[in-house]
Amino acid sequence: MIKILSYPLSVIYNIIFGLTLVVFHPIQWFCFNALGPRAHEKSVFALQFCLMRCANILGTRFSLNNPHQIDTNRPLIIVANHQSLHDIYPLTWYMRKHHPKFISKIELGRGIPSVSYNLRHGGAALIDRKNPRQSLPALMKFGEYIEKNNFAAVIFPEGTRSKDGTPKPFQTKGLDILFKKIPSALVVPVSINNSWKMLRYGKFPMGLGNHLTFTVHKPLELATFVNKQDLIAQIETTIKAGVKH
Repeated sequence: MIKILSYPLSVIYNIIFGLTLVVFHPIQWFCFNALGPRAHEKSVFALQFCLMRCANILGTRFSLNNPHQIDTNRPLIIVANHQSLHDIYPLTWYMRKHHPKFISKIELGRGIPSVSYNLRHGGAALIDRKNPRQSLPALMKFGEYIEKNNFAAVIFPEGTRSKDGTPKPFQTKGLDILFKKIPSALVVPVSINNSWKMLRYGKFPMGLGNHLTFTVHKPLELATFVNKQDLIAQIETTIKAGVKH
């Protein structure tokens, strides 16, 4: 019965979701070109808020559990598990005070209204996973940018999303580069739950009535870890312990 109901609601959702992206594309362009990068960033945050409201059509709820006071004037490395594209806009909205910037596939930098424009102009790292000669310098430049501006780098070390919510093993190369290029960072582990249920039937229809939760764990001082592999292991253990499946 729920799946049957999801068909008409998914049609409505996809139309409004798509229109939201189309409407915000020229808004982003105007903000970036006429008002500057900070105005553009604010338009991006407004977009994330609207995308969350779009998801409410499907009965989706969002919750952030963050008991920690995190300094907004220092660089962060936000490390999270990855379940779907629906991880991204709520995480961006909830962590907006820290100016989150993402590492993304280079293919997403073209062809998607609003999304591609933000990735190209908003400070993201666009990488070609199959081409280390492109991806490694892009990650190093990205890390330097985060360190210089006291922004937050967001990385999903699993590499690809988990289709059933079960965390995959972390790939460490991206983290290694960020650790080297953002030496003053505070590392913030985040566990994401139930995002995968938005796509439990595939791309269509959408899952209904899901409660997406984002749990921010105790931040870790990067500089206090001599052995960065120990840090990665601790982050992975912490994040996976917070994932319910």
